[in-house]
Formats: sequence, structure tokens, C-alpha cells
Amino acid sequence: MFETLKRINILERITNQDVKGFSDMRKFLILCILFAVLGLVAAIAMVLGAYNISFVDVYATIIANLSPFQDASSINKLHNTIIWNIRLPRVLLAIIVGAALATSGAVFQGCFRNPLVEPYILGVSSGAAFGAALGIVYPHIFQSIQISAFIFASLAVMAAYTLARTRGQTPIITLILGGVIIGSIFSALVSLLKYTANDSSLREIVFWLMGGFYYATWNDVVITAPIVGLSFLVLWMYGWKLNILSMGDEEARALGINPEKSKMIVVALATLVTAVAVSTVGIIAWVGLMMPHATRMILGPDHRFVIPSAAMLGGIYLIVCDTLARTLTTSEIPVGIITSILGAPYLCYLLRNKGRSLLG
Repeated sequence: MFETLKRINILERITNQDVKGFSDMRKFLILCILFAVLGLVAAIAMVLGAYNISFVDVYATIIANLSPFQDASSINKLHNTIIWNIRLPRVLLAIIVGAALATSGAVFQGCFRNPLVEPYILGVSSGAAFGAALGIVYPHIFQSIQISAFIFASLAVMAAYTLARTRGQTPIITLILGGVIIGSIFSALVSLLKYTANDSSLREIVFWLMGGFYYATWNDVVITAPIVGLSFLVLWMYGWKLNILSMGDEEARALGINPEKSKMIVVALATLVTAVAVSTVGIIAWVGLMMPHATRMILGPDHRFVIPSAAMLGGIYLIVCDTLARTLTTSEIPVGIITSILGAPYLCYLLRNKGRSLLG
């Protein structure tokens, strides 16, 4: 009887996690609006750039490449190169990376029950940075910078998880501490490689660490889109479990959910999409911290809505930042600098206005 009452109480707490006056239908409407805004921002980004191309020419070029009834060779070759081979894959990759980082941030924040957690908390960024630095300094050994970054990003998280696991369990606090330790080790190794690298390699490492979409190609889109897309769908399906996990392990067990198994699955998938994103474009900060929190302020803490809306906000934010990065000056600014400049004031606002309630 006691267990039944406890389960009823937990379920009531979960179902009451809503923003006042926001029904599921209204939240779904907001998701549709965000999707429309994402499409609009992407459309505008396709037109903006150092080389001016009219709106009509931009979309005539895209339609000519997509339509089986038109010959792409009949359109302006310069327009085709700029729109189809440079801007479009860049905008699509910005959406994919933004969605990946924001989704993983929402998952980590829900799983760790802390809105100040970001996707890099388990050492993904430091591991990827070390792998990329190895690929840059020793190109004859590591043929691909992206593959090397992905491998070491995954190894960093596996090491943190192994270090934190005790007696068949992985407490959240030890997992975070394990990530901090492993991240510090890899950061030191990156500093060592930067110290021993020649001038050209050092410059390349620094640019990679600042993140950017300078070399975005269709190959990057084809590789990252299926991985991020499938992982996103699975994490979205786990949204209701994240609602329960965010209330604590005892509540999860009371509802018949194995918290260790569920955490392992969502953390593994969130780490996978983060590692894929970081290994492709470098370290881009703040997206995974800001977007999930902004989403919860709009829609409440229900992860069934937080995950998709955070993904769309992440895509919108990165498109805006990348467009600013390539249009503000004649030379391109690394997008990681733009996201940090815009993100730091947001964290100041968060700490000043929400810090007392967030940090207890």
C-alpha cells in the first residue's frame, strides 16, 4: 500500500512539472513556431555572405540541384559553387552541431539534476582537443584529425566513467569529478603538444580549439546527420524517463526504472553526439549550457518538449553566430569566439537572477 501511494505521489509530481497555463497543445504549438523560425533563419543565412547573391538566385540554384527535372550545369557556376558547395552544407552542419550540443546539454542537465552542467563536463572537449592536436602535429601517424578527435573524446568519457564507477554504481558527484580529472589530464597533454609543435601546427591547433565551420563539406553533413539524428530520436523517446531520473534514483526505482541502466544509455548517446560534433567543427562553448536552460524557461522542465525545442534553439543560435562570424569582418571570426561573447552575459544573468534558486 505504501509503495502504491509513493508511486502515485511521484507520478503526480511528474505530471505537474508544467509552466503555469501551458498545456501540451500549447507547447506543441511553440515547437512548430521554433521549427518555422529555424527554417526562416536558415533561409536568411543562405542569402547573407561576403559575395552578394540575390534571394531568387540562391533558391534557383538550390532547386536546380535538387530537382530531377532541371540541369544544374545550366546555372551560374560561381553561384553553384558558393551556394551549393559552401553555404548550404555550412548552414546544415550548423543546425546539426547546434542540435547535437543542445540535446546533449539538456540530457546531461536532466540526468545530473543540475542546470549548470554542459556537454563537456565529462572531458569530451579536452579528449577531442588532444586527439585533434595529435592529428595536427603527427599527420603521418594520424591520417584524419576528425577520427583522432572522436576516438580520444570517447576514450576520455570512458576513462571518466571507469574512474567514477564503484561497487557497481556510478554516483553523479564522482562521475563529474572523474570528468574534471580526466579533462585536466588531457588539457595538460594538449598544452604539451602546443609547446612542442612548430609555428604552423600551433596555429592550426589554436584555430581548431576556437571552433568553426570554415571547412564544412557535404561529406561532414552526410557523416554527422545520421548519427546525430538517430541518437536524437532515441534520447527524445527517453524524455519521460529523464523526467523521472531528474527527480532522483529512489523515485526512479519506485516506478520500476533501473536508474543506472537508463543513465548509462542516455549519457552514452549524449556523449556520442557531442564527440561527433566536437570532432567535426572543434570546441564550441555555451550552446549546450544556454539552450536547454532557455528552453526550460519557456516550456518548463518536461524533457519530452525540452529535448526537441533545445535542439531547434541550438540550431538557430549556431546559424546566427556562424552568420555573424563570416559577415562581421572581411576575415572570418571563429564561431567559438562569437558564442562565448554572447554566452558570457547570459551566464552572468543566470547567476545573478537564478543563482539562489539553482544553487540552493
